Amino acid sequence: MKIEHGATRKALPDIVFERMLRAIKSGAYKPDEKLPTEHDLAAEFEVSRPVIREALKRLRDQGLIYSRRGAGSFVRAIGLREPLGFGQLENVADLLNCYEFRMTVEPTAAAVAASRHDAAALAGIYQALELLRDATNRHSHREDADFQFHLAIARAAKNSYFSTAMEALKEHIAVGMRFHGASLRSEATGLIQVFGEHEAIADAIRDGQQEQARELMYKHLAGSRDRLFQATSPY
Repeated sequence: MKIEHGATRKALPDIVFERMLRAIKSGAYKPDEKLPTEHDLAAEFEVSRPVIREALKRLRDQGLIYSRRGAGSFVRAIGLREPLGFGQLENVADLLNCYEFRMTVEPTAAAVAASRHDAAALAGIYQALELLRDATNRHSHREDADFQFHLAIARAAKNSYFSTAMEALKEHIAVGMRFHGASLRSEATGLIQVFGEHEAIADAIRDGQQEQARELMYKHLAGSRDRLFQATSPY
């Protein structure tokens, strides 16, 4: 599982986390099975032990593994397969329901992130924002960076329920982002406007403006929903 340096811009803990997450969900590790030691994982991925610790912390925070003092880390049964069990997104009504759920959860996550974020979490938000800035400058939309931005905010809230829900809804959210991105490219100022919405949310979180972060996130999601369905409406 050696990580090829230079093959990706993602941070090493992110790469290790994602690969271990896939291994757990695929059933490569059984429920309550002990994971390899930090030393063995570091050797397997050819990274430092602090990188492994950060990846394991994220797995613990998301309820995918648990630790026993002096015994190591073990896989939770609840962490296998899809943790929240959302079905496939099948129609427009499902997409609307997804937006409704996000408009309930994500504004609160943004408000909490404004009060709880640390330097590392804020850096994750702005790293995704810079990817969005670059895409906007090239008159394109990056669904992956868009999702990473929203996920980084959920993680900055320091409550694993927010980030776990976002991870479980990733494929559903991607559908909306893909159609929304396509609708934005048809408008000269659409991408610039939406980037501005993302930037304002990030700045409110950075500045600890909880209610402003909540309001801006709600307006952003509501605007995304409305722009998408106005663009796709035949009337």
